[in-house]
Amino acid sequence: MSTHVKEVESGERFEFGSNWTAFLEKMDDARIDEAVRSLAQMLEVQSLVGKRFLDIGSGSGLFSLAARRLGGEVTSFDFDPGSVACTKFLHEQFRPNDAQWQIFEGSALDERFLESLGVFDVVYSWGVLHHTGKMWSALENAAQRVGPGGTLFIAIYNDQGRASRSWLSVKRAYCALPRGLKWLLLWPSFLRLWGPTTLRDLLRGKPGATWREVKKMRGMDPWRDVVDWVGGLPFEVATPEAIFNFHRSRGFVLDRLKTCGGGLGCNEFVFHRTGSGT
Repeated sequence: MSTHVKEVESGERFEFGSNWTAFLEKMDDARIDEAVRSLAQMLEVQSLVGKRFLDIGSGSGLFSLAARRLGGEVTSFDFDPGSVACTKFLHEQFRPNDAQWQIFEGSALDERFLESLGVFDVVYSWGVLHHTGKMWSALENAAQRVGPGGTLFIAIYNDQGRASRSWLSVKRAYCALPRGLKWLLLWPSFLRLWGPTTLRDLLRGKPGATWREVKKMRGMDPWRDVVDWVGGLPFEVATPEAIFNFHRSRGFVLDRLKTCGGGLGCNEFVFHRTGSGT
């Protein structure tokens, strides 16, 4: 039995791959185009031609596909076999026989595996490293894959203090429940996350406006995001200052920062590496 299966069965890990499989049922050109746009915008590039791009925790494979459409030579990997299958599905559907996109099953904590991949011009890991169970080790390993002058684009859950600890309890309870009973936590959590916003949109005379807006962001799906949030174990958080200081001490300079305003969600960081780092 694999480590992944053991952790899922023991309630220590959420099945991210199952959630991504459901997400792919809604995949269309509009979502792909938005993913390409958002990736290019955050990296401040129009093309990745001639660049090696590493997607750590590829999930659905959407942003690996986006990087490939921008011309990058893409390497994707994920710890979850279901996520690996999703990424391979997108490869087969949209880039069949494309030798410039490689896909592996692997862990961000496996230093030997990561070293075998080499170094990259762009290392991308959006909302992943805080789900490894050893976030700071995963951040260290990701940083080591960035070549001199290369770019690191990561998104890490914001540390909300007590609120983050409360959500950790919800996640643990959700993953411990039998599959048929998970709705007992999922639906109340959905109401907690979306109820105030939905009511506000109604009072503004714009029902569903925020939901539609979120659907356009990064080509993602708000319902799948809720499921991911409620179930997402392992779960760690960090303040923007902690992430900044960690990478600055390793030879990285912050180029772009997009926070979640101190609330629930991910803070996004784009760094570049100066010299060879430490």
